[in-house]
Amino acid sequence: MRPVTFLIFSLYANFLLSLGAVTFTDVTSEIGLDFKHTDGRSGRFYFLEELGSGAAFFDYDNDNDLDIYFVNGSNLPGHNSAKRPINQLYQNDGRGKFTDVTLQAGVGDLGYGVGCCVGDYNNDGYLDLYVTNYGNNVLYQNNGNGTFADVTDQANVGDSRWGSGCAFADYDNDGDLDLYVANYVQFDFEKHKTCRFNDVETYCQPQDFQGESDLLYQNNGNGTFTDVTQEAGVYNSRGRGLGVVWGDYDNDKDPDIYVANDTNDNYLYQNNGHGKFTNVAFYAGVALGENGEMGSGMGTDFGDFNNDGFLDLIVTNFQDEVAILYKNEGNGFFSDITYISGMGEKTLSTLGWGTAFFDYDNDGDKDLFIANGHVCDNINQIYPEKTYPQTNQLFENLGNEVFREVATFIGSGSHQKTSSRGATFGDYDNDGDIDILITNSNRKAQFLRNDGGNQKNWIKVQIIGETSNRSGVGTRVEVTCKDLVQIAEVKSGASYLCQNDFILHFGLDGYDAIDKIIATFANGSICEIKQVSVNQTIQIFESGKSKTL
Repeated sequence: MRPVTFLIFSLYANFLLSLGAVTFTDVTSEIGLDFKHTDGRSGRFYFLEELGSGAAFFDYDNDNDLDIYFVNGSNLPGHNSAKRPINQLYQNDGRGKFTDVTLQAGVGDLGYGVGCCVGDYNNDGYLDLYVTNYGNNVLYQNNGNGTFADVTDQANVGDSRWGSGCAFADYDNDGDLDLYVANYVQFDFEKHKTCRFNDVETYCQPQDFQGESDLLYQNNGNGTFTDVTQEAGVYNSRGRGLGVVWGDYDNDKDPDIYVANDTNDNYLYQNNGHGKFTNVAFYAGVALGENGEMGSGMGTDFGDFNNDGFLDLIVTNFQDEVAILYKNEGNGFFSDITYISGMGEKTLSTLGWGTAFFDYDNDGDKDLFIANGHVCDNINQIYPEKTYPQTNQLFENLGNEVFREVATFIGSGSHQKTSSRGATFGDYDNDGDIDILITNSNRKAQFLRNDGGNQKNWIKVQIIGETSNRSGVGTRVEVTCKDLVQIAEVKSGASYLCQNDFILHFGLDGYDAIDKIIATFANGSICEIKQVSVNQTIQIFESGKSKTL
């Protein structure tokens, strides 16, 4: 960007901040991120090229700031490149800069990468990393000294299908993290074909490929996992799974699973508390898309947008469909309020991927972000009114179940349309507001710093399990400020192929004191802390202790 243009953007940003506005500034280059995604395309339209890849916000070195892991694709037949793409890990120095430490850390997987998720599966106090691939998935065990070890074979989690979304959770409440892995379709280079639409050669559709069953791995507690997909009741060969999120939607104190499937009914696996799941998606009203038709589920997230104590649901879909917002009615059923909320018309013309409920302006309710981009880079040749690059969207929660699209993206590059995929969320600079990291298909990633979101008060909560899993996954936290009561759960995975920060963030609007924080751990134990100061990060231990970071 030219200096004059940058100056204009800076002056505009300062003007907006002076008015109390929240803005997002593209600081990708400024903070040292130079990751560029490669899908290996060569004009042969391999179906593999469409999905893009994800990223993770996680504190791998336990220094209390967020580091970043990017998943990358690989070269495909016909792709001319002397450089082989590699996944990359960037270390946060705590002063706003990132350094590529991939080689030192030993996490530079060279497979055709898709997604990732994080969790302390061995309860040693350090976050481990799971990466899905087209081909063998990889489990990296964190050694606690800045390096990782590939323990895939020992752990028995190296499935060789086309993995996509993944997420850890302790579904059997035995104190260690289990792992759910979504699989997409059966793709074989030897059987590759292209398709034609409006006499234009392009990619085929998901329906042209056989789906795959997802996988559920039970943690044995000794560094190994057992595939319990069949026994647990989550086997389904029609699959085409992409986004995955765990959450206790029915408030029965065990984690349930939601899977967004592409051109297939979505799954809501209700946990019966005894190691078994039942798909209740049709019963609950979250299986199908608009007008009762099969949707093209991409990304998904659970979050309580209306502060009623029940987790609501967002699912992103294909262009000419909508991103569906489901309100949890609290009785086992969900209501589709997409058009009532104002999001229907706004998401009909976009193709959505990464998404999350998060409070970008710290006003005490959850807003929504959606990363957009088409799958076909020649879509405008087929349908001239459609484009491959698209604008990402931020929706402000106005209360009363209404959302308004807001344009708060300013700064270098943030107005440029691209074909985005993953979106991950966390407070990288520890200033009390949530920043956004976006992965783009075949382009550089984009980092949007939240400027001004911390003008209102906030609290961040880090959960430390002791008898339950160490990283606190599945813990529900309730924050009460007089009549403002909010909940959130510590989650692995979610969004689309991504991992958000484990530290929970709550905007507190104008409240200057917190009456109480209640943490209900995965094993049912409860810790309550009263009279907590605002604008700090607090660690809550399962034993009842707490401390400020």
